[in-house]
Parts: sequence; C-alpha cells; structure tokens
Amino acid sequence: LMIDRLPFLQRGLLPLANLTSTVPLVGVAPIAVMWFGFDWPSKAAVVVLVTFFPALVSTLAGLKASGKLEQELMYCYAATPRQRLRALRLPVAMPFIFSALKVNATLSLITAIVAEFFGSPTAGLGFRISTESARMHMPVVWSAIVVASVAGSLMYALLVRLDRRVNFWHPTVRGTAAEK
Repeated sequence: LMIDRLPFLQRGLLPLANLTSTVPLVGVAPIAVMWFGFDWPSKAAVVVLVTFFPALVSTLAGLKASGKLEQELMYCYAATPRQRLRALRLPVAMPFIFSALKVNATLSLITAIVAEFFGSPTAGLGFRISTESARMHMPVVWSAIVVASVAGSLMYALLVRLDRRVNFWHPTVRGTAAEK
C-alpha cells in the first residue's frame, strides 16, 4: 500500500524488486544458508525473495485497476482516501491479489524444495529427493515428488475456493459458478 501511495517508492523499489526476481534460485539458496543457517529462516528468505516480486506487481496492478467512473463516484461521495481504499480499490484489487497468491502457492513450494537441496542437512523433501536420487532409490524420489505435487495441488485448490468466496462478484468467478 505504501508503494502504491508514494510514487518515489515505485520508482525506487520496483526496479530493485525486478532485479531480485532475476537472480537465479540456485545461486541464492547457498548464500541464504550461509547468512541464515540451515534452519527454516534460510528457506523462508529464499521463498520471500522469489515470490515477492510477482505479488507486488499484481497487487499494484490491482490497486490501479479501478475505473475512472468509479473513482469519480467516490469523489462525489466525498470519500476519504481510506474509504476509497476500503470500498473501491481493495475490492477491485482482490482478484489480482488472489491470482498472485495462486501463482505463488506453487512457486513457493518449488522454491522451498530447491532451497532444501542446498540448505538442509537432515530433513525436508528437497533433502530427501537429493539424497535418495544419489543413492538411486527412485521409488523414494518419486514418492517425494508425488507428495510435493499433492501438497501444491491442495494449496492451489484451497486458494481457488477462497478466491471464489471472496470474489464472488467478479465476472471470472461468476462465470465459473454458472458453468457448474
């Protein structure tokens, strides 16, 4: 919200966020392990680095998506900036935010698994896949892949259901509900 509200932050932080999104994951994961250790903070740092930019761009696009007519109506109602945000801009932005959440749900899972390849000495799906593939225990590797796929699919399905509840008014959601 601050980046949307202050144009100088957009000019300063959007290029920086874009730069961080282009950094290769296999290069960042070992550095995060050096900085944050082998526990979950290193994986969380890598996941945040990878998922922040798509979420930021989608959210900013959503906050700017309200139409001129709706903005003029809010002006006629003498709505304060907080009222405009709550009554117009956030509801219009919610489909954009949920799109980013759905993309980031699977992206964060993949990123966490790849981060575990480099930064987990004893546990996690990434560690299991790396270790067992080196030992040629392919049933365990495929089991870990299936577990990761099911977890990602369940998270995505949960977000789709939540999206339908929150954005019931949006044409894309109404279209899917009418088709059922």
